[in-house]
Amino acid sequence: MGDTTATIENARSASAWRRTGAAGLILAVALATSPASSQSLTDRFKSLFGGSDKPPENSAPAQAAPVQGQSYEDCPPVTVRAGASTYAVAAPGRQPVGNDVRFQATITRMARECIQNGGEIAARIGIQGRIIAGPAGAPASVDVPLRVAVVQGGVGEKVIASKAYRTTVAMSEDGSVPFSFVAEDLVYPMPPGSIADSYIFYVGFDPQVLTSEPKARTKKKK
Repeated sequence: MGDTTATIENARSASAWRRTGAAGLILAVALATSPASSQSLTDRFKSLFGGSDKPPENSAPAQAAPVQGQSYEDCPPVTVRAGASTYAVAAPGRQPVGNDVRFQATITRMARECIQNGGEIAARIGIQGRIIAGPAGAPASVDVPLRVAVVQGGVGEKVIASKAYRTTVAMSEDGSVPFSFVAEDLVYPMPPGSIADSYIFYVGFDPQVLTSEPKARTKKKK
């Protein structure tokens, strides 16, 4: 019964995220990032973000086993789902507007990498962003809910695969913290050549992840 309930909640969350995005108050976003915390993490983002930028020092995607296979040339482009580029949280019982905003997270950059293994495609999707404290004051750490999906575009959009994630980010005293995350377990069937060009990766914030999905990634406060 528990497994059935969790499956239903997961399906509802994915469905709601497809229809609407996370609502948010637009705040100024700084794009500068901090030095990398480790060489392995730097190497990871070099492959995902073009080799020039380094990940924020408070970001630590879990290590994953190397994916066997060959590079997939038709790796879909990645973009932010409309309406899901920002995630604002308010004080309890309040709406995330004006002086009631505790913090807002914004996605600033994405990258992707695809590996073909037989009839499947294993994708690694990198997300960078920033969290800014609001007038109501942010907590010491914040949970960031994310969703990554591969979709077949067109008149009748079709979701091929969708995964939810959450990562915990420690806030700094100045109230502006960069974050990064790499989703490494999105796998989907290799599309026929005739429709491969219609596939696209969507990323975005999905608040329902915090109530319906288990924690997948965490970063402890230093």
